[in-house]
Amino acid sequence: MKEIEKAYTCYAKDVYRYLLSLSQDEDLAEELTQETFFRAMRTINSYDGSCKLSVWLCQVAKHIWYQWLDKRSRWKQVELTEEVPCQESPEHSTVLHMEKTELYQAIHSLPEPMRELVHLRLYSEVSALSSG
Repeated sequence: MKEIEKAYTCYAKDVYRYLLSLSQDEDLAEELTQETFFRAMRTINSYDGSCKLSVWLCQVAKHIWYQWLDKRSRWKQVELTEEVPCQESPEHSTVLHMEKTELYQAIHSLPEPMRELVHLRLYSEVSALSSG
């Protein structure tokens, strides 16, 4: 545990500057620097000493950066506006319900071959032309 604290003291600024150069965002670079040292602490056994510790830490940071980019590409970004989506009024909902009821009653009063065609057209998405 002391080794990772020492590594943090020695290399945190370097890792932060590296991530800042990639992200161009100070807050994100700080967050990813913290994540880099957290993961480094968990995976320190994979460090084989074939390169400088600072280089290895920057490799860890680079992988974290790529993971962040991948997650970000899957986010759906929506621009916020001042407008509030219009919701239907209770009166409008009632009128729609009444119109649907009238439509169902009109369909029910149709003679049998027409009523079946209308039901097929509305509920089964079958074209009226293909049935005749």
